[in-house]
Amino acid sequence: MIGVMGLLLLGSCVSKKEYTALEAKQKETQDLLNTATVKLNSCLEERASATARAKVLEEQVADLRKSNDNLTILSSKGASNVEKTLESIREKELKITRLQDALTQKDSVTLALVTSLKREVGINDPDIEINVEKGVVFISIADKLLFQSGSYHVTTRAKEVLAKVAKVVNSKPDFECMVEGHTDSVPYHKPPLLDNWDLSVKRSTSIIRVLQDLDVNPAQLIAAGRSHYVPLVENNSAENRAKNRRTRIVVMPKIDQFYDMIEKEMKNLEAGNN
Repeated sequence: MIGVMGLLLLGSCVSKKEYTALEAKQKETQDLLNTATVKLNSCLEERASATARAKVLEEQVADLRKSNDNLTILSSKGASNVEKTLESIREKELKITRLQDALTQKDSVTLALVTSLKREVGINDPDIEINVEKGVVFISIADKLLFQSGSYHVTTRAKEVLAKVAKVVNSKPDFECMVEGHTDSVPYHKPPLLDNWDLSVKRSTSIIRVLQDLDVNPAQLIAAGRSHYVPLVENNSAENRAKNRRTRIVVMPKIDQFYDMIEKEMKNLEAGNN
């Protein structure tokens, strides 16, 4: 309204030519204003968009910093857990090593016992075998040295052999001695015995009584019968059946003594490492 009145006033004071020029100038100015307004609005929109993007970036940076802090904490905890795990593994490996050392010590004792049997007692007979199986000493005596066929009465020659065994057992008062009877697979039935079970056990107790008469402590002795169920070879020939008819005398540390040995050895090893 003011612009129109101004033009009217100007129109009354200026010529038409001048009026036309002013009108053109006014239009040019208005176009410039409109252009500036459009650019301003565009800039405002861009600023709003940039502000929004900046806010998003700031939030992302904050999240990254938080994640980095969490990673640092997790990394620290992870390192601590790994160290604890490694320490646990090292402790287990040490225990295993100590146990293996203790078992080696036990095997050394067993081998020393075998040497003692052969040297001190002088057992050197092809029908008497001495060996070590799983850390235990076995003295295997052929059936023909101990009993007549089908009998559980100990022969005179057997008593001579068992006197040597008694000497060994008496020299090891902390050890146990299990007498284990074995038969072949030929069915056996001679009253009062019913079968090979009876025969194997009866032969074991007969030998134990001889050892007891030779002053072996009965508390060290264990009677056992295996019948024909643990053969050395197949029972398919007279020769093989003869091999299977045997008595095994098992000389071994008592269980509690064995564990005491392990515990003592582990303490010694631990003291040596400190």
